[in-house]
Amino acid sequence: MVKRVRPRETRADRKSGSSDRRTVKPPSAAPPAVIAWPAAPPPQPPGPSAEAVSLFQQGMEALQRHRYDQGAEAFRSLVDRFPSERALLDRSRVYLELCERELRRRPAAPRTIEERVTAATAALNNREDPQAETLARSVLAEAPEHDLALYLLAAIEARRGAQEAALALLGQAITASPEVRAQARHDVDFEILRTSEEFHRLMEAPPPPGVTASASSRRPRRLRSER
Repeated sequence: MVKRVRPRETRADRKSGSSDRRTVKPPSAAPPAVIAWPAAPPPQPPGPSAEAVSLFQQGMEALQRHRYDQGAEAFRSLVDRFPSERALLDRSRVYLELCERELRRRPAAPRTIEERVTAATAALNNREDPQAETLARSVLAEAPEHDLALYLLAAIEARRGAQEAALALLGQAITASPEVRAQARHDVDFEILRTSEEFHRLMEAPPPPGVTASASSRRPRRLRSER
């Protein structure tokens, strides 16, 4: 009978605990999948403030109407108050320079009463009522009975629909110079007054006693523009 010879254990076998035992390592787990989320978009810079945009629009509207003083004021205010509004600053500076250049080209402001009356008449004929009113009132501040200045203010008030104010000013103009009555009868600016009894009374009444024609005949009459 053949004896089965067991293999001699080696030192390595004794150290590992068994000569025929093998250590089986479990398969390594796969690393978890990394989900790539889309990157967030960069924050957008804030737009210009509503007040800055409003000033820019005011300046552009004034520039288009050739109101260079108002345009310059709006653009200058935007540049001074909103230095961080880069989207508007460059254009505002360009338009501000344009307004200032046009203002330098303008003739000097009227100084004498006659110059202001002439300028007020031209402004009213060009439908620039605020400028005409400012000039006429500056004349009345020095000459309260200036017939043409009173007449121009009456026309401005009539355009606004202020019948009582227009009639009062027109009455003062007629008292100062009865000859303006003839022009008022055909003035289209007084169309709103033609249904008023007071207007017809002013047109038909004789000049008050002791009132003579003033020097307005030497003043420029109000020229009528084509409408």
